[in-house]
Amino acid sequence: MGRLGFFFKRLVRMDWKKMWETTGLLKERSGKSRLWLLMDMLRCGVKYNAGYMDYKIAAMYKLNDEQKKTVITRGISNSIVRRMNDKAYWHFFDDKTEFNTLFADQIGRKWIRSDEHLTEAQLSDFLSDLPSVLFKPLEGSSGVGIEKFSRADWEKDFHAFYLKIRSMGNAVLEELLVQHEEMARMCPTSVNTVRVATMLGDKQEGIVYAFLRIGNGKVMDNVDQGGMAARVDLDSGTLKTVAADKAGNVYEKHPMTGTDIIGFTIPCWEEVKAMCLEAMHKVPQMRYVAWDVAVTPDGPRFIEGNSFPSHAVPQFAAHYPDGIGILTEFRKFIDV
Repeated sequence: MGRLGFFFKRLVRMDWKKMWETTGLLKERSGKSRLWLLMDMLRCGVKYNAGYMDYKIAAMYKLNDEQKKTVITRGISNSIVRRMNDKAYWHFFDDKTEFNTLFADQIGRKWIRSDEHLTEAQLSDFLSDLPSVLFKPLEGSSGVGIEKFSRADWEKDFHAFYLKIRSMGNAVLEELLVQHEEMARMCPTSVNTVRVATMLGDKQEGIVYAFLRIGNGKVMDNVDQGGMAARVDLDSGTLKTVAADKAGNVYEKHPMTGTDIIGFTIPCWEEVKAMCLEAMHKVPQMRYVAWDVAVTPDGPRFIEGNSFPSHAVPQFAAHYPDGIGILTEFRKFIDV
């Protein structure tokens, strides 16, 4: 689909109320008039395939045309995914049981599928030696539907717990990972994962970018669940920027623990990179994958792989103080 086609498709599906609210917020942030912002949004929509959320997240109202050319907008991201990933192979990543089976060595934890075939005895046997588990809908993203259960939830009335789990739909139940103490120092309420994007590009292959996703009091570290993210230096594994969340808040220290963001180094970083670089060849028809990696005391473990990587986290404005966005990194791998 060309730029104009994508633009008009988005125009038809536009949430005009949300767009109006967004321009009101940006009017306060920028000091520019609503008319100016609307006209600039329209121009960015046509020229750069940017939606109003792209415009907000990347603070495009601050950027000149040369800087705007380096922003990975939703339209550009969609075109990269369509070009790089054969949809016939998405199921290896979109179905959590298929992913856990294919990457069993890198998962490194117990799990079981919960569907109409799961018996009460099977669930009891699975939970027998586990203190807590995560319930993950079989298909889904952004942390939606994920819940944590502990032994207290099933010991009192196991039959009732079994019926509850089955009523929640098809899912996987996974042993809850214990994260490395250094990662817990950043935020102990969630397993803080590293998102590592790999690409089998036309020019070269390797890691395009990495971000540490950090929780902020909830079970999940996902930015759609109130979490934040900071950019990782690929050579050292050290955080090189402040953390930012989807609302545009910026953090130099974690608001709960007081841990410094800039300068924090991810443990086992070389092992994290090596695991992702090896895994990217497992399904070569999927040439662009974003891996979510937890770091445990025993090394890195996959949480999941994303067949349609979100472009939002890699383009938070706070990560690019000079206004030069992440698209420059993609251009080392492919022509965009």
